[in-house]
Amino acid sequence: MIAHIQGRLVEKNPTDVIIDCNGVGYQLHISLHTYSLIPDTENIKLFTFLQIKEDAHSLFGFVEKSEREIFKLLLSVSGIGANIARTMLSSMEPKQILQAIATADVVTIQSIKGIGSKTAQRVILDLKEKVLKVYDLDEVSMALNNTNKDEALSALEVLGFNKKLAERVVEKIVKETPDASIESIIKQALKNL
Repeated sequence: MIAHIQGRLVEKNPTDVIIDCNGVGYQLHISLHTYSLIPDTENIKLFTFLQIKEDAHSLFGFVEKSEREIFKLLLSVSGIGANIARTMLSSMEPKQILQAIATADVVTIQSIKGIGSKTAQRVILDLKEKVLKVYDLDEVSMALNNTNKDEALSALEVLGFNKKLAERVVEKIVKETPDASIESIIKQALKNL
């Protein structure tokens, strides 16, 4: 299996990228989550998953190893193919998918285009035990339930601050005071930016 590809980014689209690696252009299918995380630098590295079928060899790329592992988990469910798994990762953050599976939230999973009630239930049934064993869901739920953090970040972006820098500062503030209000997070962030 091809574990990762590192090279020059030739083309970047919401559904795929082309990376030139020593004169060979590799097309990697990506999710919107990965698309949003790909830096605007020329040289990039993506973790990959190679799917071999009778009629095609498809290479999928991920910025984060954790997203690749969730993709592989989703593929293990009967009725979930690569395109539906990619759609799931494009529709929701990987942590949100894990949270929905862990809490048996059928409605959230069913809200993804192409997923019906039976498929959503099958995803939960097949993956709930694995997700609870492998992932630290306290961390996941803290990140998901903190809408104050998200709103504070949005406000700082509107004010013109760099997104990455603002995320780091806000993340630090939220770790120190998890129950801080939006106003308090913004005020503290403004002092540190």
